[in-house]
Amino acid sequence: MFSCKKKTTPVGNSDEYLRVRDRVDSLFRTNHGKKGLLLLDSFINHSNDLTLEDRYGVYGLRYFYYHRNVGDHKQALAYADTMLSIAKESIDNPQQYTHLFIDASFALGDTYFNLQQYSAAYQHLFQGYVVGKSSLNRLALSEYMYRMGMITYKMANYKLSKNYFIRSYYYYDIVPGDFANFYRVQELLDNIALSYKHSNRLDSAMIYFDRSLSFVNKYGPQFKDRAKMMEIARGVIYGNKAEIFILKKNYEQAITLLKKSIRINLQKDYDNVDAELSEIKLAQIYDDRHRDAELYNLLTAIGEQLKTIKNPDAEADWNRLMSNYYQRKRDLQKALNYLQAYNKLKDENVARLNLLKESDIDKQFDTYEKQQEIEQLSNNNKTQRIVLVVILIIATMALIIIFLIYRNWRRSKKDVQIVKSLNEQINAQNIELGKTLNELKVSSQEKDRILRTVAHDLRNPIGGIASLTSMLADDDYTEEQKDLINLVKETSHNSLELINEILEATNVTSIEINAELVEINALVSTSVELLRFKAAEKAQKVFFEPLPNPQQLMISREKIWRVINNLISNAVKFSPTGAAIFVKVTKETGQVVISVLDNGIGIPDKLKDQVFNMFTKAQRPGTSGEKSFGLGLSICKQIIEKSHGKIWFESSNQGSVFYISLPLPDKDSPAESSQQASVPKA
Repeated sequence: MFSCKKKTTPVGNSDEYLRVRDRVDSLFRTNHGKKGLLLLDSFINHSNDLTLEDRYGVYGLRYFYYHRNVGDHKQALAYADTMLSIAKESIDNPQQYTHLFIDASFALGDTYFNLQQYSAAYQHLFQGYVVGKSSLNRLALSEYMYRMGMITYKMANYKLSKNYFIRSYYYYDIVPGDFANFYRVQELLDNIALSYKHSNRLDSAMIYFDRSLSFVNKYGPQFKDRAKMMEIARGVIYGNKAEIFILKKNYEQAITLLKKSIRINLQKDYDNVDAELSEIKLAQIYDDRHRDAELYNLLTAIGEQLKTIKNPDAEADWNRLMSNYYQRKRDLQKALNYLQAYNKLKDENVARLNLLKESDIDKQFDTYEKQQEIEQLSNNNKTQRIVLVVILIIATMALIIIFLIYRNWRRSKKDVQIVKSLNEQINAQNIELGKTLNELKVSSQEKDRILRTVAHDLRNPIGGIASLTSMLADDDYTEEQKDLINLVKETSHNSLELINEILEATNVTSIEINAELVEINALVSTSVELLRFKAAEKAQKVFFEPLPNPQQLMISREKIWRVINNLISNAVKFSPTGAAIFVKVTKETGQVVISVLDNGIGIPDKLKDQVFNMFTKAQRPGTSGEKSFGLGLSICKQIIEKSHGKIWFESSNQGSVFYISLPLPDKDSPAESSQQASVPKA
């Protein structure tokens, strides 16, 4: 795949690749995909001077074939993974790296979305956005927002999906005469309306359905060769608007729209499946209002259609409505037969949906692990280059210093005496500096002692105030008096929480970490399960991805649990209502990394350097007004450093990711020996 000659790999695609790409595109469009793949294999096996973008393009074409032409998303996933690996080889060319990394990340996100692994799709899209957010144009931003909207819609987070769809629509420019552009804008308007409908904001949903219909009526006539598609789109919108009228109990208006939708899409080669679903909605109205004659005629027609147009959802509801009809006619045997058919079809539909939603966790983890290995190798190479440059700079500076000293010595012995005198002054200053540092250390210890003493002495009286106000709050007082008592109660509880944080912050510097054997998956899972209830108060969901196999670490169970608990609590505190939070455990070379990803308010650039400081000015209230004292992350950093680990974060206005890394036990350590002993031998 590479030339034997050592030379710089050119940037961009070669002319040979561009010719092959055009030929392969033509074969793919004319349903000769296998010939296109053979041509790609021949090109990559017989070309000696492939550029990095040539190799990337070959795997991109293969990905496109399996993703779009064939629909084999598992095979497409393998090629998208290779695309990301090739993109990371261009790390030394920031512009090329950004372009390829975004493209590969979006390809992975699309593939995981089609595999219904929405958590993985969300992460890859977010990573691509973080890398390229400063260079994305309006169209790319719109595509990103559209993808995130589809993922959150599938995860039933309709409030968040509505926001993404609206932002995608904002970035999308209407291009007259471009059908792909027209189709996407109309789809965005429909998706916004559907998100509003599922959020029970019916008036807003109706506004966007009307906008979608107006958009089709305005721009649809441009595409005369697609007049049928315009009619189908109108029929679908009529059916969606009818649902809003049903929810508003305006049944006559709903019936009118449903009949219009059915009349359009029940035609030959139109969207017959949508027509059947609209017929079921109309039949449901007749059933609810006991309009049995109209109900029977409509159900009879639907039954004939289902013989040729398979629609599992419509067929299930058809059996249910037939059962209801015969119950009212007192024909209980027929009612029972239709009810049994309905239950059977409903169970089959549920089983089919559950099967579609299953996630291949092992393969997903393997993909993440490969990516981490590639990133580690890339980082090692980069570090080696940096070290080499630093050594060269230091060696150059040393030679310059030696030359200057030699020249100065030759010029005058007096200069040497001056240097000696200066050295003596520096030594004296170093001694004074050492004394000052010792005094600062003593002063810091004294400060901690005073803080502990003050906090300890304040805790009892303030605790007493909190208890007394809790008792007083239950007695009969005026509303104004109760408000004052509750204010004192809340203030005293906040003061107690601050005192406890101060005590822990001052104690953690002096207390030794008592390490023990802890299974990290279980520890993180316990914290996640406990905090899911707290997240549920803000309608948030916490997703957890553990290591595939148990992994024991020599750590303090209580202290590390405190750190994980604090990071997840912060994610809940600073994320909006209904947001998703992702907790993940991975294994890298010599360490275990725990990450907490949120979709919150992020950390401003001006506060990033202060986040881990004690009594930092970076503390802010949570999205629901939760209190923050600015001590939690300082305590976390001290605990992790005492555990020989590391804590850091990445943040943008789309959210933050906090990481902690903890070292794996040495192979000769008791923890490692215990793990090995627990593995059954073949």
